[in-house]
Parts: sequence; C-alpha cells; structure tokens
Amino acid sequence: MLTLKFIQENTDLIIKRLKVKNFDATEIINKVIEQNNRRKETQAKVDLLKAEMNTISKEIGKLFQEKKIEEANAAKEKTTSLKEEIKSLDAAFASIDDEVNKLLVQLPNIPHELVVPGRDETDNVEIRRGGEIPQLPETKKPHWEIIKDLDIIDFELGTKLTGAGFPVYKGKGAKLQRALISFFLDEGEKAGYNEVLPPIMVNEDSGFGTGQLPDKEGMMYHAQADNLYMVPTAEVPVTNIYRDVIVDEEQLPIKNIAYTPCFRREAGSWGAHVRGLNRLHQFDKVEIVQIANPKTSYQQLDEMVAHVENLIKKLDLPYRIVRLCGGDISFTSAMTYDFEVYSAAQERWLEVSSVSNFESFQANRLKCRYKAKDMKKPELVHTLNGSALALPRIVAAIIENNQTETGIKIPRVLIPYTGFDIIE
Repeated sequence: MLTLKFIQENTDLIIKRLKVKNFDATEIINKVIEQNNRRKETQAKVDLLKAEMNTISKEIGKLFQEKKIEEANAAKEKTTSLKEEIKSLDAAFASIDDEVNKLLVQLPNIPHELVVPGRDETDNVEIRRGGEIPQLPETKKPHWEIIKDLDIIDFELGTKLTGAGFPVYKGKGAKLQRALISFFLDEGEKAGYNEVLPPIMVNEDSGFGTGQLPDKEGMMYHAQADNLYMVPTAEVPVTNIYRDVIVDEEQLPIKNIAYTPCFRREAGSWGAHVRGLNRLHQFDKVEIVQIANPKTSYQQLDEMVAHVENLIKKLDLPYRIVRLCGGDISFTSAMTYDFEVYSAAQERWLEVSSVSNFESFQANRLKCRYKAKDMKKPELVHTLNGSALALPRIVAAIIENNQTETGIKIPRVLIPYTGFDIIE
C-alpha cells in the first residue's frame, strides 16, 4: 500500500508510473487527497473542542470554590455539550479514515522505472537465456502421457479423492518430488537462507499484509467457519512473520526459505497449455523471502535472481529470464523477473519462478520497519520474494526433456536425493 505522505508528495509521478500498469489513478488519488483534507479539518475541530473543554473543566473547580454555583453548572452543561460534539466528530473522523483506507488499498504499487509499458506477456523484456534445448526424437511424448505410462503421477486418482487439479504422486514420482524439495532447501541454506516451516493456513490480517486481500480473495481457498485461508504461496506466512515488527538495521537483510504446499482456486480453462502439471489447484513450492534495507533491495533482488538461475542451471534445463512489462506485473510488485524453462516435448516455455521486489508496498501494510542508530524514527523496510522453485512445471520439463527409450534420466544433482538415476 502506498503511504499517504508519498501520495501527497508525488501525485504526478504516481499517476504517470501507474499508467505503465495500465491503471488510471487520477480519480482515486483526487478522492484520497479530498478525503484526507476532510479528515484533517475534522481532527482540527476535535482538537479545538478538546482544548476548549479542558479550559472550561479547569474553570469549573474555581467557580465552585468561589461559590459561583450557577456559573459552574452552566460550565458543566457546556462540557457535556462539547463531549457530545466531540463524540460526533470522532465518529465522522473514523468514517472518513475508513474511506481513505478503502481508497488506498485500490492503488497498485508503482512500477520501477525499468518496467516498460505493455499489455501482456508478449511485451515482456527478455534479459538472457541459457542451457541447450534437447533434440528429441519424433516419438517424443508430453509429460501427461509419460507419467501415465510409468504410473508415477495419477490425475484420475486425484480427481477421485478430491477433484481436478489435485494429482497423486506415486513411487518414483513421489520420490522425485521429495528430492526436488530437499535439493531446493539445501541450496537455499548454502546461500544463507534460514529455513522455516510455516502454517499452511493464514488469517485475514496475513492475507492483507502481503496484498492477497482484498485483491485476490477469489483465487484463495477459504475455510469460512474459521475465516482462515489456505496459502497460495509461502510468501504470505513467511513475510507476515515480520508484521508489526521493528528490526535493527544490522539484522538486514533477513533471508528465509520455506517449503509449503500451495493452493489456488483458479486453474484456467482446459487445453494443451494447462494440461497435466502445467496448472494445478495444489502444488509444492519452495519460496525465498527477504526483508531488506531500501538502500540495497535491488542488489538483493539481483542476488535472488542469480540464486534461482543457478538452481535451473544445476538441473540442466534450458531457460530464459524476462522482466515483466507493466501489463503483466502484479498489483503489489515494483519489479518482477520471471524464469521460464523450455519444454522440448510441448515446444513451449513454461514459467517456473517469479522473483519480485515490492519495495515498501507490503511493508506499509505489514507495519514492518527498521531502525538505525542515527535515525530519529523507524522507516519502512523493503520486502522481496521468489519461487526457488515451483515444482510442477520443473517436474514436467525434467520428464519431457530427459525422456529416452528406456525411461526418464534424473538430473545428476538429484541422484543423491532420489537414490536412482532413471525412472523406468
């Protein structure tokens, strides 16, 4: 959430930059400023009335001491009247304050100056690519056929147990899944991330803190009886660890890594682009989260991008990195890099990670601040996160790109985790 101070001081800049996200902020910002002026006026009236009431209250005692009973009673009636007026103004202030907050949460984060205008993913900017695209024989198969032949991931059984988009991993398919999770966590630990295992349900405050609420409630599974939400990503509980926290500058950057299953209601339309593991309602993901000093947050973003790139390199998968344009970047992000791996069987790029800097947008919602010794008061931190990595499409690419006549070759770095080098 953009701060009110930032909006007041940078109105033209915000309107200009949000146009890059194809968002016209003019009307909302004008309303915010108008309502905030009303709030200030209301507060000023309350302050004057309270000052007047305090002055009269001090006089009442003197009037009684001087036996000026009639004047004292009149003064008491005046304070009662003032209290009622203050009460009415306090209610008006609360209503205006609520309206300002409702307007503020409608404003997206402003994109970084490097984020270019665009409508959708076709306007994203490719930064670099790496790895070699394997040349598969004419008999190549997509992963949804291979996993059925090998009986390692069962979509029909998942549909029986739960519904579409909830696969069952079996045998070596389950071990491959577990191996990837352990590999990603171990690599994160080597890179200085502290592992946490958070709850996979969060409350409303946590959803608001990272920007899922009220923007994306339709995409989340909601346990209405307890008003809890299944996590769409570990970003939500891990970042909220620092909600209402003031950290010392020396602690920054704080680096956490977490594995969770993730749950998302929207699974898209049926078609080849969302078949099999390409899009699920439940999937596993390892997430990296940083709480950073605003002065160095973009250095931390580059470090996170390098970490994810190294993971994909170690899995020997062809990849490319793109910087999202204004039309494809999320509501909360200031800058996002997407990683895509190439599926040689589907002959298309599959997104496997997004690494983002939210600057102070989430931190303002979270009230997460840092304090240096020379600072008069705490300031907002910057928050960052990234998938390191999301498993379904990584698994799909491993299966498709490494298919042979005898089975699926396991990437060399995973063999110590799986205990086998081929799925046959």
